[in-house]
Amino acid sequence: MEARRDVFQAIADPTRRAIIGMIAKEPTNVNAISEQFDVSRQAISLHLKILAECGLLSMKKQGRERICEARLEKLSEVNEWIVQYKKFWTQKLGALENYLNDFTDKIADEKKTHHGESLRKNIER
Repeated sequence: MEARRDVFQAIADPTRRAIIGMIAKEPTNVNAISEQFDVSRQAISLHLKILAECGLLSMKKQGRERICEARLEKLSEVNEWIVQYKKFWTQKLGALENYLNDFTDKIADEKKTHHGESLRKNIER
């Protein structure tokens, strides 16, 4: 049974993210990609296969070379997933900021009141 691959699996690996970054700049042949990494050509081929299965790259033959070209449209799935959590955390952090501002203001008011009472007591002595 073949495992279903998705864009999240593709970006989970740092080598695959680096390959995506490389081929996003310009289409690159497999040998040039392999030369950039300290792993076997077979390992790079497996990474390229996973990226292709996830729809993040296409491979075409030019003579004897295989050229990898980025297909970044699928990354929109990642963006959509991130956006929902960004909204959640933006709201939570905004509420925390408001709480901390209110708390800081309350402490400052208490210090002013306490400081004023201390001054009055010292003056009365």
